[in-house]
Amino acid sequence: MLEQLETLHTGALSELEAVKDSGALHEWESKYLGGKGGVTLLLRGIGQLPKEQRADFGKRANEVRDLLTEAYIGREKLVHEHELARDLEEGQIDVTLPGRERSVGGLHPSTQTLRELYAIWADMGFQVYRSRDVEDDETNFSMLNIPPHHPARDMWDTFYTTTPGVILRTHTSPGQIRSMHELGGNGTQPIRVILPGMCYRYEHITTRSEMQFHQLEGVAIGRNIRMTDLKGTVTAFARRMFGANAAVRFRASYFPFTEPSMEIDVECFLCGGQGCKVCKYAGWLEIAGAGMMHPTVLRNGGYDPSQWSGFAFGMGPERMAMLKHGINDIRYFWGNDLRFLEQF
Repeated sequence: MLEQLETLHTGALSELEAVKDSGALHEWESKYLGGKGGVTLLLRGIGQLPKEQRADFGKRANEVRDLLTEAYIGREKLVHEHELARDLEEGQIDVTLPGRERSVGGLHPSTQTLRELYAIWADMGFQVYRSRDVEDDETNFSMLNIPPHHPARDMWDTFYTTTPGVILRTHTSPGQIRSMHELGGNGTQPIRVILPGMCYRYEHITTRSEMQFHQLEGVAIGRNIRMTDLKGTVTAFARRMFGANAAVRFRASYFPFTEPSMEIDVECFLCGGQGCKVCKYAGWLEIAGAGMMHPTVLRNGGYDPSQWSGFAFGMGPERMAMLKHGINDIRYFWGNDLRFLEQF
């Protein structure tokens, strides 16, 4: 076995001199120094030797293993330097080539739509007013002419918290009250604001409804504001948003915080009013709800309804994006699927 050990030692060193790459170096290590390598197997067979030869053989086997390990480390360094030099020679960087463009993100389609809405309403003299997402029941409902047990509360499926009277806002309308108190100068100053933000409703998620979504509320308060002002303002907005020739119609409706109230439709810009799948073959697309502010709401905001009047409207940015781009499932907006988002 001692002769086998010396033969293995000589052969291993000879083979190591011929190793030129990391793959062959790894194979050499496994062949001679690994758990099933030649040196290890000889050491495991030491029990077959006579007792008087075991000590000398074990000593020499350990010496051979240490020598081969040292030779392996030295060869590993040479192979690494050789491979590095080869990579630098073969993979030279051509500094004359144009640089690689970095991929950048983009704005979410909801954000794009909101910014478009901001720009239009800013041109029409409305400033942006931010209100809170977590509201109290009083401001979210009662101050908007929806007292406890009012049947209209069934129109909103509310997220309640463990703190009594504290909820996630179901609409941006409570911002009306807060903007009036903050900007109205105790009921002495006219205001014109839009109130964008996220709303939350405990609803079943479908292609047409989500449990969280954006709304954009609008409020204008002044002296002698009339329904004609509301209709003219909304019509001007629709023609900025959907085209200069967009036809607009108004339908009577009901909201507790406006009186009279109405729904606002724009002629389907995809089919020109002829009827298609997007407009459900009606030729019209609903874009907003609106109305003249209820005297109770004005009074709760600090204004005297005998001296002041105003209008309010609310629209959904995701719904507008769906209409404008022919999107048929609102869940795409919150699914974080890049295949959808990168189209915008």
